[in-house]
Order: sequence, then C-alpha cells, then structure tokens
Amino acid sequence: MRVALIDNGSLEPAAHESLRAAAARVAGRSGIRVEAVSWRHSDRVGPGSLDGGAAWTLAPWIRARVSEGERSFVLVPFFVSPQGAIGSALRRDLEALSLEAGGLEFSFTRGLDAGADLAVIVADRVREAAAAWGLVRPAVVVVDHGGPTRASAAVRDAVAEAARAILGASVGPLAAASMESPDGPGHEFSRPLLFDALAQPGFDAGDVVVAPLFLSPGRHAGPGGDLAGIARAAQGRSPRLRCHFAELVGSHPLATDSLSDALTEALGAGTRR
Repeated sequence: MRVALIDNGSLEPAAHESLRAAAARVAGRSGIRVEAVSWRHSDRVGPGSLDGGAAWTLAPWIRARVSEGERSFVLVPFFVSPQGAIGSALRRDLEALSLEAGGLEFSFTRGLDAGADLAVIVADRVREAAAAWGLVRPAVVVVDHGGPTRASAAVRDAVAEAARAILGASVGPLAAASMESPDGPGHEFSRPLLFDALAQPGFDAGDVVVAPLFLSPGRHAGPGGDLAGIARAAQGRSPRLRCHFAELVGSHPLATDSLSDALTEALGAGTRR
C-alpha cells in the first residue's frame, strides 16, 4: 500500500513545496510514509525550481508504483473540498488508471471539509491578521476559488458561518465570496465575487480582512496572486478601503493534524472507496 497527499497541482513551485511540507508533517505525526503527489500540472515545474527534484503527478506516480508491484493506494485529499468538480474528475482519472492496470484499489481518507477544523483555522487566521495590523473589529471576507458545482460553495458558506460564530464580536460584518464564477445563469450559488463583495456597504471602506480558503500559495493565492490583484483593484475603486490578507489555511498546524488523524483513522478502520 502507498499513501499520497494529493492536491490539484500548479505551475508555481511554491504550491508543490507547500504540498511536500504538508506531506512531511502528516507523515511525521502519523508515523506513516506519505508522498506528495499533484493531480496535474506540477510535473511541468522545472526540477531545478524544487528542492528534492521534479514533482510527481498522479498518472506517472501510479504507473511507477504499479511497475514496482503495488496495487493498493490511499489518497489524502489536500483540497478544501474534494467533493466538487475537481474531486469528480480526479475519481474518473483513477478509474481510468485502474482499468489500464487491470484493477487497482484506491481509497480516500476524509478531507478537511468533513469537520469543524476549517472554521477554526479560518478564525485563527483572521485573529492573527487582526493582531498583526492592530485592527479593531475589522470586516471579514472568506473567499474560495469558486466553481461550477454547489458542493464547494456549500463548504465555503458553512465555514464562513461557523467562523462568524467563533469570532463573535471581535470582528465586524463577515461575508463569503468567490474569486471567480462560471458565466451565465445557474451559478448564483458561487457569488458574490470578491471584487463585488468589496463594493458592498460594510466592506467598501475601512479595514477588511480577506481570509482565503486556499491551502497553498500559487497563481491565485499568496503575494502577487489573483486575489491580491482583485483586492488592489477594489482599493483603486474605493480609496478608503484597506484590505489585509490572512494567511492560507494549508500551513496551519491544525490542517495537517486533522489530515494525519484522518489517515490513521482510515487505516485503522479500513479505508473507504
């Protein structure tokens, strides 16, 4: 049996470095070997850009392990929600790899969206940001990537609501938003977009903590990412607005503690397809 911590993948070296660091923390806490594997993209990062050599992506990693005689795999999802469009596409790829290899066993542990940990992490990140900048009762926007299915939006909304309850009177108004949304009707569940949320009363002036529901830095999150660009554009539109970014959720100790517990629980109780 081989265990992998798996994310969506990115062309940004920092994203795969974050995945490797998280895999090392999960392995250290669980006592189980955990490899860092991206679903897609990360194998195109130049190996010289990553300490430890080139990144593995799912299909080559599975094929390499199968060539060594391995037939059983446990995947720990490093996604905010593994139940949305990405999760469905990932499972289709796994089914195709199993068919190619003549039958493989794949199991998933629970993800971060299965309990209350995400809301606790977001609340901690907001408190840290408020303390770092000396903010008093700032407004808060919890922002995810956005997508074509209701599953990820439901996680975002539930996390935002639970974080609001945890933070209580220490913050001002709190809203949920997405970085982007598919065009056309039928995707209202993923809105408002961050740029639009930062134009609403209570969020269009003064101090606003933007709390990204992202696990790793990359093209979207982190310094110079799309979220930072959206915030700058919103501040250009509303000169009295001051956006402050909370740290990402994936580097919080509770994130890898939770995933480590999920792995040991799954291996102890028998993993589920």
